Amino acid sequence: MKKHLNLALVLGVVAIVAPSLRAQTFGPTGATSLSVAVAAEAAISVTTATTNLTAGATAFTNYTGSTSFSYKVRTSSGSGSGSITLEITTDFAPTGGPSVGSPLTGDTISYTCSTSGVGTACTGSQTPSTTAQTNVLSFTKNIHSSKAGDSGSVSWTIPDDPAYPTGTYTATATFTISAT
Repeated sequence: MKKHLNLALVLGVVAIVAPSLRAQTFGPTGATSLSVAVAAEAAISVTTATTNLTAGATAFTNYTGSTSFSYKVRTSSGSGSGSITLEITTDFAPTGGPSVGSPLTGDTISYTCSTSGVGTACTGSQTPSTTAQTNVLSFTKNIHSSKAGDSGSVSWTIPDDPAYPTGTYTATATFTISAT
């Protein structure tokens, strides 16, 4: 009797599995629906690896230079927004020369912004910070850069103070892009 029961159980399992195999259909064609969720995105490439700041034509005029970048951005159509910001993540070294975090009196380092693409560039002279991100470009809802990317730049001005010891001073400006 025990053998009969096992055989009946196995036959029952085969009977349950077999109908699902018969439900599949095969034919000369097949189709599927494609679905993609396109999200807000942003990416940046700083195209000036080293920004050399040069003195003006006369003695003790400001040092100036420009940093270029390319970016791609797409903001949401409803309440999207975004920005490109910068922060001086490493202040000028060695100490004694120009400084963003603790400048000599009257030696405020500044920058202006421009873009040839989407977004609104900062207006007027901006003062960078070593503790916070400052604005370069802002984006509103439903912004789309070109497929190849758009470009912008930051133009720097650093006072030429005779109190600075001679030498080469370097700092790091970190650019960040975001989109929602």
